[in-house]
Amino acid sequence: MSNAQKKVSPLWVDFHCHLDLYPDHKEIIAECDRARVATLAVTTTPKAWQRNCELAEHSPFVRIGLGLHPQLVAEREQEVVLLERYLPATRYVGEIGLDAGPRFYRSFEAQERVFSHILYACTEQGNKILSIHSIRAAAKVLSHLEKSRLLENGQAILHWFTGTISEARRAAELGCYFSINEEMFRSVKHRKLITSLPLNRLLTETDGPFILNNAVSIRPTDVNRTVRGIAELHGLDNEVAASLILSNFRNLVTLSGKK
Repeated sequence: MSNAQKKVSPLWVDFHCHLDLYPDHKEIIAECDRARVATLAVTTTPKAWQRNCELAEHSPFVRIGLGLHPQLVAEREQEVVLLERYLPATRYVGEIGLDAGPRFYRSFEAQERVFSHILYACTEQGNKILSIHSIRAAAKVLSHLEKSRLLENGQAILHWFTGTISEARRAAELGCYFSINEEMFRSVKHRKLITSLPLNRLLTETDGPFILNNAVSIRPTDVNRTVRGIAELHGLDNEVAASLILSNFRNLVTLSGKK
């Protein structure tokens, strides 16, 4: 990244998006740069990571997460070896985690093996930022984070967190962040959960292209709607909420070292 690029600050944050699953992958990276959206482009398999890195190599605003999605572990558990091989070359890890939903519960034991392996590798190397999936498994995810001691020298963001308010409190006490998307505002339960989250731990995400608005996949540039939703729930001006998210993002990426 050039010195000129480093001086340009983001205006928005999309801390969990699957850029490689859009048909116009290159254009959406350029779109993030034009709109100054600091975007974490997560991957679902380690095999996708290198190509993603090549496409975003010159982007000042897109960073690539090295991932092994829990929903794919049943078929791809062996790829954890590849993930560990690439791990020293990246600070960002995701999408990883656990999914105890009915479709994926049969692989839960394997998911825990993979998740634990990744956490210990990240703890050993230090200075990693993880975007974590925790469907119906928040308590288990938090227990693994505690056991691995990842948060002593790294950061964890609970992506699309839908655990209980008490689990959210436990996560916040451990030092976790929470990335919020616009789909969460459609649920009364999740709106209540969002109001319980500490403001200094909130980040925004789209999880595009999986979330739809008017039957169209949302994009990183749509993250301003999530900022407005957070502002509404917490009784803030939109500008104050946007500034808060940016401040949280800066704190996250500078807590354990360089960007």
